[in-house]
Amino acid sequence: MSNAPLIGIVAGEKSGDILGAGLISALREIYPDAEFMGVGGPDMIALGFNSFADMERISVMGFVEPLGRLPELYALKKRLREFFAERRPLVFIGIDYPVFNLKLEEELKQNNIKTVHYVSPSLWAYREKRIHKVKRAVDLMLTLFPFETAVYTQHGVDVKCVGHPLADTIGFEDEKLSSRERFDLDSDDSVVALMPGSRSGEIKRLAPVFLAAALEALQDCPKLKFLIPYSSAANKAQIDALLREESIIQGEQFFLVDDSHAAISAADLVVLSSGTATLEVLLLRRPMIVGYKLAAITFAIASRIVKIPYVALPNLLAGRQLVPEYIQHDLTVEKVREEIVGHMTGTEDHEALMQEFERIHKSLRLDASVQAAQAIASLIEKDSNQ
Repeated sequence: MSNAPLIGIVAGEKSGDILGAGLISALREIYPDAEFMGVGGPDMIALGFNSFADMERISVMGFVEPLGRLPELYALKKRLREFFAERRPLVFIGIDYPVFNLKLEEELKQNNIKTVHYVSPSLWAYREKRIHKVKRAVDLMLTLFPFETAVYTQHGVDVKCVGHPLADTIGFEDEKLSSRERFDLDSDDSVVALMPGSRSGEIKRLAPVFLAAALEALQDCPKLKFLIPYSSAANKAQIDALLREESIIQGEQFFLVDDSHAAISAADLVVLSSGTATLEVLLLRRPMIVGYKLAAITFAIASRIVKIPYVALPNLLAGRQLVPEYIQHDLTVEKVREEIVGHMTGTEDHEALMQEFERIHKSLRLDASVQAAQAIASLIEKDSNQ
């Protein structure tokens, strides 16, 4: 067994893998000999992280969808708990994935292991009573957005807003022309990016609406071109099948591309699923239409407990509606078509929207990975000095 100091991390999905990789790099500046073990994805593994399980196996969302994986998830949590109880890491860090990580954190904290949760659960949106579980589970909460800290401060949970790494990595220059060159698009083309999500369920529910709306928009704007980024071979195959169902021929006005960042930058307008991608669109300063559909049972549960007026991150960050959002039954082909046509044929000045996007960008540009690593190191040192 290695005598190197150990830092435990569990990330449950792609966005957590990206956050975890940035955090590992920053922590290595402070703890160069540390080992990093737990569950992570390819970005973390590329930095020498030792993952006990395939991150994709635990990447399930919603209230109902994880039920089929419960035996596997329970077995993994037990294995991690027993391993960390024996190896005694300097700290355990759960990145997002709150249903799994908060329970594991609570069990490890009861065993006198310092615990950090990175990415706030949506207590401000629903389940505020869950704050008591968080308080039992974590020694430090690291949030990405300023509006998330109040509930923790109110209940005496140590909290720090570190900003969002995307705001650090995305600059303020406009990359539209260079991105269009990459896709062989002309500077004066009218371009819409369609982004129905990265999970199979999201694509199944959203892509048919987005594609049908795009086809109808072509009747009013026949020169429109649509970029559809994909994040994996499985995503590409699923979207390709949906294109065939709609008799859409790729390479004419619809293009599957493998770079969402470039697709957003190349676009005049982005139609996308609610989630982290909306933040990327904001940071790249593109107008957007946000839509989302949950599984029917999940939506029935969520609609009873969610208490916020918006779901799209740009609207939450602004505290008002900056961008149009359509959820569940409100997300229709006709409404999306109207939004696309209205934007592409209208004369509305988006300068005020772009200025607000820039203000939000600056507020989140805090060197997140370094801030998070320093806060974690302070927790570790505080423990060792007591």
